[in-house]
Amino acid sequence: MAIKKELLEILRCPKCKGPIHPNPDETGLICEQCRLVYEIREDIPIMLIEEAKPF
Repeated sequence: MAIKKELLEILRCPKCKGPIHPNPDETGLICEQCRLVYEIREDIPIMLIEEAKPF
């Protein structure tokens, strides 16, 4: 994953504003509180609530 650590430190879940972290295969960002995964496409996190998938 090419997302920089600095970006991960400032990104927050758009739904609850809580912290997010990469999933184990680094194809998405997980919000534990909302139980959603935000997909990463071409090294860009897609932070749209309507495109997030439950995990």
